[in-house]
Amino acid sequence: MRALTALIVVVCSFVSAAVADPVQVESRIVRVGLFKNGLAVVKRIVELPKDSQGPFEVTDVPDPVHGTFWIQSNGEITTRVTSREVESPLDSMVGTDFQRELAGKRVIIHFREANLASLSGRVVEVADDDGPAWSRTYEPPSYNPWYGNPYDRGGSAMPGGAPGRYLVIENDGRRTYVDFSTVALLSVEEPADAVKRRKNLLIFTRDKNENARAGASTIAVTYLSKGMTWAPAYLVDVSDAQTLALRQQAVIKNELGDVQEAELFLISGFPSVEFGHVISPLSPRTNLTQFFAQLNQRFGEGSSVVRQQAVMGNIAAPMEGADLAAAPEAEGVDLHYEPIGHHTLTEGDSIMLSVASGQAKYERIVEWIIPDTRDAYGRMIEDYRRQQEPEKFQDAVWDAVRFRNPLKFPLTTAPATIVADERFNGQRTIYWTNPGEEATLKITKALSVRTRHSEQEEEGVREVIDMSGRKLRKVPVKGELITKNQRGEPITMVIRRRFSGELIEADGSPKTQLLEEGVYSINRRNELVWTLKLNPGEEKTLAYRYSVLAYY
Repeated sequence: MRALTALIVVVCSFVSAAVADPVQVESRIVRVGLFKNGLAVVKRIVELPKDSQGPFEVTDVPDPVHGTFWIQSNGEITTRVTSREVESPLDSMVGTDFQRELAGKRVIIHFREANLASLSGRVVEVADDDGPAWSRTYEPPSYNPWYGNPYDRGGSAMPGGAPGRYLVIENDGRRTYVDFSTVALLSVEEPADAVKRRKNLLIFTRDKNENARAGASTIAVTYLSKGMTWAPAYLVDVSDAQTLALRQQAVIKNELGDVQEAELFLISGFPSVEFGHVISPLSPRTNLTQFFAQLNQRFGEGSSVVRQQAVMGNIAAPMEGADLAAAPEAEGVDLHYEPIGHHTLTEGDSIMLSVASGQAKYERIVEWIIPDTRDAYGRMIEDYRRQQEPEKFQDAVWDAVRFRNPLKFPLTTAPATIVADERFNGQRTIYWTNPGEEATLKITKALSVRTRHSEQEEEGVREVIDMSGRKLRKVPVKGELITKNQRGEPITMVIRRRFSGELIEADGSPKTQLLEEGVYSINRRNELVWTLKLNPGEEKTLAYRYSVLAYY
């Protein structure tokens, strides 16, 4: 009898533990690192009461990037995501699913069309006995590899579903299906303090081991998620003829959730997140079909997604060679975390704040960039390519300033506004520049500096070369550059001529450098750089010759 009593006590204790009511606990964001592409590194803290064995419920369920959700605690923790229907205050509903939220309530519907009489009835409760209808069509999406646009055959890659189009109500045993787009006003006829809503929950369970249960009192949750970003900008004041003043500011946009006195960091560097477009299957707002569809999405280098990431991330200044004079400053990977203190933001808030400022000696230059007019195979660039990338193939002359980064951390890729004596001069992109490294910032086009560039094939017999079974012709080319300063002051002129082929000779002893883009092409990609001093009214002519291999 005593053994039977002991067994009943043990069984009851297990049943009691199994059906123990969950304990609701709060999670708070204590730290956020912000990338510029909308991804944020989030750290949350969850305090578990020591006098309770749990399980513990958290209502703030994140949508983490696949593979980035991690739990840290001084005890073993099991994490589960689930959902259940709960009673919510009527004034807190957002009306995403009236059929479910107002089930069983009497309502009055007023229609948009004046000739339709109002309608009253009880909202029908929709049976949900079969549970969610999961799709098990896991085929990878079919997409065009040239353009990187996914055409999903296995389900949408976007999480979440849309509510029903019709609201079903019942009156006197008769059901009416109301197209919700025709509804102007819906009111609840009978008192209703609460409605049914399905809420997502994050549940933590301590390990059954006694030591683990006693020790796990704080949980740190870290993950990457979309919803919070920073947008940098620079103000460059060149009122002083020798020293410029540089200011950096940041705009922070919060669509992640409420943040209370959290430590914020601005992250500069390339956002290398291979699965940044994939939502973790831990999220309740995705399913397996969507998860596998996202995993199978691949974007080519020319896709709009990658181009956007390059702009929102950081790229070294194009058209520039490496500046080896800059002193080394950083260690580890090229990601810079700039702390900006603790801030409070509710969801939807934006703030703007100053980040840093500095001064630097600078030089005014006029930069003339003549792009390469041939492709990797020696053929002339076609018009459609010029129209697709007008800036890349633009022959233009720009006023610019050249200076070294005066800040203690890198300049990140961002718009820069140039002013002088409180007058707006221009706005252009400044690119990633390490501390002490030289940057060239364009201001506006130099219309009073005249330029002309001409190029033609030299007369003579075209040499034919056999390369790996392909016939190529070696074409000798001569070019001429003419520039004239029509300003009333001397200028420093920097001329950059890019071309494909082998340089034969050039006037003025220009600096010659190879461009990386020509590593795997038949012709080398070169850049000639002249630096000239032109007095008011002075004109300069430069000639050069090179040879290029071209397919028949």
